[in-house]
Amino acid sequence: MSLNHTDFKMFLDEVTKIVDADGDRDEKLQKICDLLRDRVSFYDWVGFYIVDPEEKILHLGPFAGEPTEHVKIPFGQGVCGQVARDEVPMIVQDVSRESNYLSCSPLVRSEIVVPVFKEGRSVAQIDVDSHEPAAFSTRDRAFLMKVCESVSHLF
Repeated sequence: MSLNHTDFKMFLDEVTKIVDADGDRDEKLQKICDLLRDRVSFYDWVGFYIVDPEEKILHLGPFAGEPTEHVKIPFGQGVCGQVARDEVPMIVQDVSRESNYLSCSPLVRSEIVVPVFKEGRSVAQIDVDSHEPAAFSTRDRAFLMKVCESVSHLF
């Protein structure tokens, strides 16, 4: 299910090229979403939520996949809101067992959310949904943490 080390390096190199290229932040985030969704078979929805620290709310940024009604998520609500509040990555292997889950699609079976940090504070997060149960491992978390580290330069 997980990516192998070769894939990790290849994708991280491509993410770095996107971050370093010309263009605005949202264009680059969109390209990263498209890259991951198109090239990782079990990443069925990939998106960025942007943190509004004063309002304590997440705003949907660029994404790849089916549209979602969750364009604003208060801190603490759903998996993304929990990650915004706690500022730690979260893997949910079976969303049906998560009491605080916000459903984007009945097809989603598992989810991973990783915060993006800039100067020690959370500024955004990457959210990945899979239609497969237990799709994500600690290797996916480590990979997405490196993606977020690269993306942090855009904020």
